Amino acid sequence: MIISVKEIKKFIICVAIPLLTGLLSSTIAVLLSQTTFEEQYSQLIKPGFAPPTAAYPIVWSILYVLMGISAYIITSSKKSTMKVNDAMFLYYVQLVLNFLWSILFFGLNLRFVALIESILLTFILAIMIYRFYKIDQRASIINIPYLLWMVFVNFLSYFIWILNK
Repeated sequence: MIISVKEIKKFIICVAIPLLTGLLSSTIAVLLSQTTFEEQYSQLIKPGFAPPTAAYPIVWSILYVLMGISAYIITSSKKSTMKVNDAMFLYYVQLVLNFLWSILFFGLNLRFVALIESILLTFILAIMIYRFYKIDQRASIINIPYLLWMVFVNFLSYFIWILNK
């Protein structure tokens, strides 16, 4: 099987979009707060199950790459255009919500708003995974780690909000 240059470019763009979204979100959050994530995170009272600061860029980079791969799979599908467009709409909605979370939580210190937003993101993500499943099971399955991470993020955000009121 020969892969065309067009498909390689499409794959790179699909992977780059979530990676750049995460980078832009964190950059805006740092600019708004005028402090790094590491500084802010170290100053928070956290529950015992909170991961170390170094874990976040690793986890998010992996999740963003998986998001991009799943988007590539869906946009390359031969399924109906309406199904693909519907699924990709949800993909972009969750990506926008993902983009906003760091800005709300770190950039603006709106921890409760960030918690509510992350719960909404998790629901949209679950629906997106279901829609992806109807198009290509692989695209939905590779988003399961993201869904599990978001459930964890919801619990962590809740406890951080409670402990730092």
